[in-house]
Amino acid sequence: MTPLTAAAMVGGAPVVDVGATRSEIMILSGRGNLCTGIVLRPDLVLTAAHCIEPGAAYKFYELDAERKPIFYDVTKTVMHPQYSKTVFDGNRATPDLALLKSAVRLPARFLPVSLSTPRNRVAVGERFAVVGYGVTSSKDSHGSGVLRRADLIATGQPGNLQLRLFDPATKGEAPGLGACTGDSGGPVYEERDGQRLLYGVVSWTTGPKSGAGCGGLTGVTPLELYRSWIVDTARKLGSPIAP
Repeated sequence: MTPLTAAAMVGGAPVVDVGATRSEIMILSGRGNLCTGIVLRPDLVLTAAHCIEPGAAYKFYELDAERKPIFYDVTKTVMHPQYSKTVFDGNRATPDLALLKSAVRLPARFLPVSLSTPRNRVAVGERFAVVGYGVTSSKDSHGSGVLRRADLIATGQPGNLQLRLFDPATKGEAPGLGACTGDSGGPVYEERDGQRLLYGVVSWTTGPKSGAGCGGLTGVTPLELYRSWIVDTARKLGSPIAP
């Protein structure tokens, strides 16, 4: 996935019933690019670093019942200092993370998430939920702006630098569930002890058989190695979170 194309949920992923609360918000750049963000505090959002372009302005936004946009200004963006666009473009692991500060507290319907704590290595076949506002087809913008969820499983050699997920029904060999344009920066959740915890952030996608597009692999940046950076940066931005 190239920077700022993000990733959107394809393969017939179901719509999330947001009800009164949700933890995901859309991020729009002044150049018209869409990503998904994760609410950590009422005025602090985590997303992918490749969603942030130097010199561009950003806003958080949501759609009301009539699908009219409601915007919230972003006052500051902080990318992980070790993130490398060159490394990312070369399809190698890099700290693809950024924090965005809102000018105002987001409405109470945006529920802050809890970060996952250190754990044993992810096992092949372990299940994760990927959530985002992206498109439902890699060929056009259809379906973006609607929150969807895909339940995927770990594949390859899971590690704390990068995690690869695919649809258990298609195993990346045929078009299946997965992230696509607009889902980058979205949450990757694990269930532990009855709790939904934020394990990582959506970074990239492939088509089937590792080809171009979506519906094959969904690449994740785990938060384990970068938790202290998130906590320290949140404190510096005046939005402390639990260490």
